[in-house]
Amino acid sequence: MSDIFISYARSTAAQAQQVAEALRAQGYGVWRDDELPAHRAYAEVIAERLSTAKAVVVIWSAEAVKSEWVQSEADQARADRKLVQMTIDGAKLPMPFDRIQCADLTDWNGDLDAPGWRKVVASIADLAGQGAPSAGAPAAAIRKLSICVLPFANMSDDPQQEYFSDGISEDIITDLSKVSALSVIARNSAFAFKGKSLDVQQVARQLNVAYVLEGSVRKAGGRVRITAQLIDGARNDHVWAERYDRDLTDIFALQDEISEAIVKALKLKLLPEEKKAIEQRGTDSVEAYNLYLMARQDRITGNSGDARRDESIVRLCARATQIDPGYARAWALMASGQENLRFLFGKEGDGGLAAAERALALDADLAEAHAVKGRILLEDGHMAEADAQIAIALRLDPESYDVNQAAATLRFRQRRLEDACRYWEKAAALMETDFGAPGMLTSCYTALGDISAARRVAQMTVARAEAALAQDRNNGRAMAHAVIGLTALGEVERVREWIDRALLVDPDNMIMRYNFACGAIGLNDTDAALELLGPALEQANAGFLNHIKVDPDLDPLRDDPRFQAMLAGAEARVASQRVQ
Repeated sequence: MSDIFISYARSTAAQAQQVAEALRAQGYGVWRDDELPAHRAYAEVIAERLSTAKAVVVIWSAEAVKSEWVQSEADQARADRKLVQMTIDGAKLPMPFDRIQCADLTDWNGDLDAPGWRKVVASIADLAGQGAPSAGAPAAAIRKLSICVLPFANMSDDPQQEYFSDGISEDIITDLSKVSALSVIARNSAFAFKGKSLDVQQVARQLNVAYVLEGSVRKAGGRVRITAQLIDGARNDHVWAERYDRDLTDIFALQDEISEAIVKALKLKLLPEEKKAIEQRGTDSVEAYNLYLMARQDRITGNSGDARRDESIVRLCARATQIDPGYARAWALMASGQENLRFLFGKEGDGGLAAAERALALDADLAEAHAVKGRILLEDGHMAEADAQIAIALRLDPESYDVNQAAATLRFRQRRLEDACRYWEKAAALMETDFGAPGMLTSCYTALGDISAARRVAQMTVARAEAALAQDRNNGRAMAHAVIGLTALGEVERVREWIDRALLVDPDNMIMRYNFACGAIGLNDTDAALELLGPALEQANAGFLNHIKVDPDLDPLRDDPRFQAMLAGAEARVASQRVQ
């Protein structure tokens, strides 16, 4: 790992490069985000490099002060006591960074004897040592108390029960993450190994962890069998193993037992508040929990361009909340389905507002409920209130997929594309099956002129979309995002082939047609784009129009009288419906 992490705003990339080169010349290993590997998720790499660096150099500028991502990286460095600050334009630093020493490098030309630079180097030396050539340096030591929970295999006779084994795996990851003395690999990294033939020692080396937990789940009737084994990644020895055969009604107690057994096997002390946090499941009803897991699986893997997905989510969560009216997570997930039904498909209702508020009344600290309420407020045009709700959600759970998706959408609507990119990068990293986030990233990076990043996420989009289509060849949203990715990669013939095939399979999918139009714009085929957009705009509701008005993919059409007429017609129709 590198000695030094450099945080900066995009407009100061040249200065960041100058700083990096000066520090490398002094023997330090330096990392900044122009060195992202093509095969890894952006947010995952950022978090890893930030946590392992010995010093974090924040280059403050007028743009950096406005960037919530620079502030977030600076705040993490401050909390870890490894923050080194410098300003290159004298911009006023935000609180609390204005109370910490900051080197003044305004108009710095690379002079290594400049007082400001000497101040930076002295601080780095205190944190990272005097610098030494990185060639031949020993690899970073494995963290002694670190663990990866691999996705438990579904051993049930019904392959459709995989949602249950995935849910068990995710809950164990969540439980162990509450143990302060244990470092737990995030879900997205662990689930990247799902369905693969694994060498546990290789997994441990690749993720730099000491222990690996693997297991299986068999659910049949009212019984569940869970096997689990904890393996020392260095020696490939079993540290602990157990098989549990229980009634399904014991599933919550069983999850607690497994988590506590792992903590005991690792000779860690579980604090009272950690034990209490692990035992909080949100519901005491196994039936409600099972329905919630089914609905969550629909949300993760389903076709969001098809209203039937969201109708299924709402039905499952409605039943779960009938069984347990106090199940806040089910209320929040139901709200997300209702939001899509209203704002994407024009269905009647409040867009999930009542369900979101019910979730928050039950659990005011539920980040997903704040996030979905923020999305609903955004679609209703209440930007400031939406911003406030999503800020709360980010504070409560910055590692939530739903929260990062909501934050990205908000910033996109505000045309703050760089900030939107950071949140969609995080969302893509948190959910290894999600092709929507990298699809949106492809559009945003293209609009920002970052072609290298656009190609990276376009490749991710196509790979994930193809995996989704292998499960459901009629997934119109997957086809749509694949076309966006293929367009960015310049694969013109494949784009045309995919569009023709998809329109035969699902000609009435409005979201799919819209994305195909964006692909046609990328190929400079304006006539085809307008032909595809026509039916979509004839059906578009208020929420969809909000997206159309800011989507950079459509910028080449905004001065075209034909597009202007289509958009005006759609706005008039939506306004008339509101009056009615």
